[in-house]
Amino acid sequence: MSTMSEWIEFVCDELELDLTDPGTTTTEVLDLTAAVAHNVARPAAPVTAFLIGLAAGRAEDPSAATAELATRLSERAKAWKPTE
Repeated sequence: MSTMSEWIEFVCDELELDLTDPGTTTTEVLDLTAAVAHNVARPAAPVTAFLIGLAAGRAEDPSAATAELATRLSERAKAWKPTE
């Protein structure tokens, strides 16, 4: 088990979260934060992930919401053009 996988498992236990597929969720969040960091701003990446977590936590199916929101915001970040 990698250090990252071990940490994610530990955090899920600490927060009493039951992710249906931690590996997929981790990949989705990493892809999202990479897109935001490279196309918007580095500091926006963890904040975006946090906001998705808040939104997904309100959903009926948090895992599905995380996947949908991460995909949608990743696509928008890749197309991001700041207003100036």
